[in-house]
Amino acid sequence: MRRVDYKKKKKRHNLVRRIALLCVTAVTAFFTMFLCLRLYAQITGAPSLSVPKASVFLDKNGRQIGDKFSAERRYWVGLDEISPFLLDAVIATEDRNFYEHNGFDYKRIAGAVLKDVKTMRKAEGASSITQQYARNLFLTHEKSWNRKIKEALYAYRLETFYDKDVILEGYLNTVYFGHGMYGAEAASRFYFSKSAEELTLEEAALITAIAKGPSVFDPLDNPERSRERQLLILSLMEDQGFITEVQRQRAADVAVTLKTEDWKDMKRVAPYFLDEVWREAERILSKKGRYPAEGGWTIRTTLDPQHQQSAEEYIKKWMPDSGLQVGFISMETETGNVTSLVGGVDYKESPFNRVTQAKRQPGSAMKPILYAAALEEGYSPLTFLSTERTIFTYDEGRSTYEPKNVNGKFAGHPISLAQAIAISDNIYAVKTLEDIGYKKFNKMANRLGLNVEFQESPAVALGTSTVSLMEMTTAYDRIASGGLEVEPTTILSITDAEGKTVYEQPKKSTKRVITEQDAFVLTHMLTGMFDPAFNDYSVATGLSMRSKQKRPYAAKSGTTISDQYLIGYTPSLTAGIWTGYDVGQQLTSLEDKAATKKIWIDFMETVHAGKTPEPFIPPKGVSSAIVDVETGGIAVNECPKQRLMYLKEKDLPQKLCTDKNLREQRNGIDHDSGTFELFPFSFFE
Repeated sequence: MRRVDYKKKKKRHNLVRRIALLCVTAVTAFFTMFLCLRLYAQITGAPSLSVPKASVFLDKNGRQIGDKFSAERRYWVGLDEISPFLLDAVIATEDRNFYEHNGFDYKRIAGAVLKDVKTMRKAEGASSITQQYARNLFLTHEKSWNRKIKEALYAYRLETFYDKDVILEGYLNTVYFGHGMYGAEAASRFYFSKSAEELTLEEAALITAIAKGPSVFDPLDNPERSRERQLLILSLMEDQGFITEVQRQRAADVAVTLKTEDWKDMKRVAPYFLDEVWREAERILSKKGRYPAEGGWTIRTTLDPQHQQSAEEYIKKWMPDSGLQVGFISMETETGNVTSLVGGVDYKESPFNRVTQAKRQPGSAMKPILYAAALEEGYSPLTFLSTERTIFTYDEGRSTYEPKNVNGKFAGHPISLAQAIAISDNIYAVKTLEDIGYKKFNKMANRLGLNVEFQESPAVALGTSTVSLMEMTTAYDRIASGGLEVEPTTILSITDAEGKTVYEQPKKSTKRVITEQDAFVLTHMLTGMFDPAFNDYSVATGLSMRSKQKRPYAAKSGTTISDQYLIGYTPSLTAGIWTGYDVGQQLTSLEDKAATKKIWIDFMETVHAGKTPEPFIPPKGVSSAIVDVETGGIAVNECPKQRLMYLKEKDLPQKLCTDKNLREQRNGIDHDSGTFELFPFSFFE
């Protein structure tokens, strides 16, 4: 008996030892595994929380006008920018012990594992918010043990290096809510047309319901399931003390109104403009060593919504349904801030930007650049040249060129530079180019912002070189600004996803590319296209717009067989328009030819409506005189074709229009001056 008892005792002792050894081994293994896990976390470091974020575009007033995203539409917001109801609903539903555990809810995991073992498949989910966030950041939604292990490792690293609020914020900004919307802010805007901060209790419960399974609980496709899930979430929130019974009942009784139609109806504002904004933003950010594709940028643009709306409205009103295309741009004179931009008739059909990407012939719209160079070479508004039919030779006499005017007629007598601009005389332009030379013309074009190298052909005086509308409008804007080296821009500021300002528009340039005096004299000559006092063998080119004109404009049109340009300005705003066909078609119909001027004048009058007409104010060194158009002499009653002109003081006329010598310059030919109407002097004081 004693031997048997001894054996039993020894057996029990060995069992206890084995159990103790197993316990020690298990504890050692646990601590070893924990230390290895900790060592792994320390070696691998904090996992990156970077995710693609939508960049937001604002107009100049700070109102959102569009966004840009890579694959996921997401607007990152902080916890303080999310409704407390949504925070509570997510925790109550997805992870009630979120703030207590270290990334894993072991009780839920154990229950899920048992169920998975029984069913012999990965069916039951028990992921904490941290695990779900890890999956959103780094993994797919594949149901496998391998993915689950990786998810746990990432979750542990997240919990090691980031606090709970950072994890919760990240989760709420990465979870998918269907229809391409990632994060609470995008979902709120899509489903309810409001920010996540403004969500009510019932709306927060519905948003949370969608997150469980966007395809299953989508309120658009599965309203009944979505409603059931919403009510369950409200009950969970009550059970866990987040809301009272009264709040739950009130929220359950409220019929939630979806506003997804608002999203669908919301068109991307000014798509051509926003494309140009993004191109400029990429250049700016790259220069600053930032990666544009990281997203999350808030880009405040120069867009004036009234200007953009007006441009689009009149393009729609006046563009014929003939395939004719358009480019339109407006910018502030002294800053170059682009206030509107339309790059074509229909962005969906053709995103090609005809303002910035198309190179076309500007025709006579190029002449002010030529005359800016001429003013530097001693020309004045009262420089007279003979403009009869002329054949020019060039290329060392091997080639000839015979320019014609638009109506096939010629003046047959000397005309002034001021009149040549007003009626767009081509002989005067080519003679001026021959006089000052190609180099000076080319240098002036480059100084005014044109990226062009003129061929040595007389035709370049008439705008046969191809340039973009952006370049041409910039050139006019530099003249309008008093000769400042203004650069066109679409961006006021850029902030990153953390709210840090990485770019602010610099102060305007003080460098001048032409003198203030030459800029003003040229500007005042460009007002002549609206003045019938300059009518001669041809009428002033802007008279068709005169009936709508309520303020002074300086402008010039340009026409070729395929292109129509019109660019002009007030003291505060420059606008340019091109119309034509993209490929191989000439302008033939009157409707096609009329669109440019109609759009331009309607736009300018609309955006300036209600404002006092701005005068072009002459700088020091420039004075005015009432001049006889035909002779260039000081006007008296005997000379009926009179106009107020501004000249540099050295160029002011010294003789009366009745002077015999001045009359002889007209070769004794008398012209019927007809009737005319002077602009009020207050326009040009």
